[in-house]
Amino acid sequence: MNADAEPLFVQVARLVEDLVVDGTLAPGERAPSTNELAAFHEINPATARKGLGLLVDAGILEKRRGLGMFVTPEAREQALKARRERYAGDYLAPVIDEAVRLGYDRATLHALIDRVAESRGMYQ
Repeated sequence: MNADAEPLFVQVARLVEDLVVDGTLAPGERAPSTNELAAFHEINPATARKGLGLLVDAGILEKRRGLGMFVTPEAREQALKARRERYAGDYLAPVIDEAVRLGYDRATLHALIDRVAESRGMYQ
């Protein structure tokens, strides 16, 4: 967890959401508990609970009384949809803002993006 970044409960939610998106947590599987998350990341259980609550509100997790939190059948699709909606504002806007500050033109920025994408295997 990075205390200098976004609030810890948001980081918890994103971490569990990452597990759903990459398939580590499949639909119907039990998500890590509040206490497991709190102990592993050395955070307050209330912080972990608040993070899991965000995922319940988003329809990614569901509470099963006495059993814990479980991944919903539509969790991955819900998470991907929400991430796609946030993508431009969360990731592209800061890149463009910095490119403008650095004086890059559109062609230079496109070339940089292509070079980085290729180095990550995106064009293979």
